[in-house]
Amino acid sequence: MPAYLFVTCVIHDRAAFMAGYSVKAAELTKAMGGRYVFLRPGGEWMEGGFGPGASMVVSEWPSREAAKAFWNSPEYAEIKTLREGIADAQVLLMDGEFNF
Repeated sequence: MPAYLFVTCVIHDRAAFMAGYSVKAAELTKAMGGRYVFLRPGGEWMEGGFGPGASMVVSEWPSREAAKAFWNSPEYAEIKTLREGIADAQVLLMDGEFNF
């Protein structure tokens, strides 16, 4: 069953974020079997939230285990340091099966 990582970021230094963290995270996402299904800056909070102008990234993974393997990998731990001090993030992992 696919799983999805939902990442909402408030980016304080977009140039540094895009030049460092964004490039490296995208490369590792692809290398570890994930793919971006939504990537967009400049969101408008309608309720809740943690800052103005949030960006949203949604990545799809073959499974929850694959998403967690990416998130907990030593490679991602190193890449994640590139956003320290330049972005604040909230991350949610959800399974892709929907029951309505």
